[in-house]
Amino acid sequence: MNQDFSINHEQMPNFKSHEEARTYFKNLYGDRFLLRGTDIREGTKVTMYHLVKNPEVYQPYMESFSHEVKHEITNMDVFKSYNTIEIDENGNVHFQS
Repeated sequence: MNQDFSINHEQMPNFKSHEEARTYFKNLYGDRFLLRGTDIREGTKVTMYHLVKNPEVYQPYMESFSHEVKHEITNMDVFKSYNTIEIDENGNVHFQS
């Protein structure tokens, strides 16, 4: 199944909370929207997610971090296999390619 991973920023709702934004993306992308971690920036909690566009490339790359064997990156495909979406506690969304 081909899935559209483009995000139309103009059609995206104004979120009022992290939970509201997370639910929106989870409903839109399902199991391809993955929690990666949290951080505190300027006193505000920010949660990072990966939007997985190519699981066949992304999964082995992420699994390589759990092994002692070093993962050698030979091209940029692994970085094209996902986008990072950051959502703060107030529902503000920031996209990284």
